[in-house]
This record gives sequence, C-alpha cells and structure tokens, in this order.
Amino acid sequence: MKTLILSAAAIAVGLTSQSALAATETANIAASATVSTVCTMNATPLAFGTVALTGATPGTATINVTCTGGGAYTVGLGNGLHNIAAQRQLQSGSNLLYYDMFKEIGRTTRWGDAGAELVSGTGNAAQQVLTVYGEVTTGQVLASGNGTPYTDTVLVTLTY
Repeated sequence: MKTLILSAAAIAVGLTSQSALAATETANIAASATVSTVCTMNATPLAFGTVALTGATPGTATINVTCTGGGAYTVGLGNGLHNIAAQRQLQSGSNLLYYDMFKEIGRTTRWGDAGAELVSGTGNAAQQVLTVYGEVTTGQVLASGNGTPYTDTVLVTLTY
C-alpha cells in the first residue's frame, strides 16, 4: 500500500512539474483582400417594327450592366456597320434608312462612343438597366426592302 501511495505522489509531483514548465506562444494571422471593379453586360435588340411613312419611328433597346459596388463605368455605342460620316444607317440590299440612338426619351442627346456622348454610371452590385432610345430619322425617302429587313449592328463598349 505504501508503494502505491508513493507512486501516486511521484506521478502528482511529475505532473505539477510539467505544468510549471509549459509555455504559451501566440501569433496573429493577417487577413486581407482586394476587390477590383468587375462588370458584366448584355443588350437587347433595337427593333423599330414597321417604319411610318414619315420615317419618324421610335424604338427602344436595353443594356443591362452589373458592376461591383462603387465601381465606375461608361457605356458607348458605335456608329454601326453601315454609317456614313457617323450617321447610323439600317441597310436592306442597296437601300439605306437613317436612324440614331439617344440617351433620353426626348431623343435629343445622341448616344455615341466618345466624350460627352458616353453614358456613365457607378456600380451597386445589382443589375442596372440603361435604356437606348432609337428613332428612324424623319423626312427621308423610304424604299421597300421587298421582304428583306433593314439591319445594322452597333458595337456596345463597356469600360470600367
């Protein structure tokens, strides 16, 4: 029995000695992240439908932009494949139909691809819908496409 008590006492002293020798170290892990502006975009077609005899026919399209919150961007619209001296034109065979694209419903401020003609915005991490207001120019002589639609392709440029 004495041996058992002495053994238990020796183990207790050993455990106490080891606890007294233990040390603690601490360190920090630095965490960081960078959030860059990232944007995506898609666009719907600009369809005028049947053009009025006077030519003046409105149409709309949308450009959907989603950018990182706080990220600045601009959207520009090119002059199209069939433009002459920056005048946008729809084409059917050899026939041309003048049209343009504007920033606002009043169709007075042209939406182009440089300077003041650009549309600017700031991302909010949600889709922002930009409306393109198109109009077939009034007062032009209309020629039937004879079943071939008038078409054009306009490059949309998102810069961020």
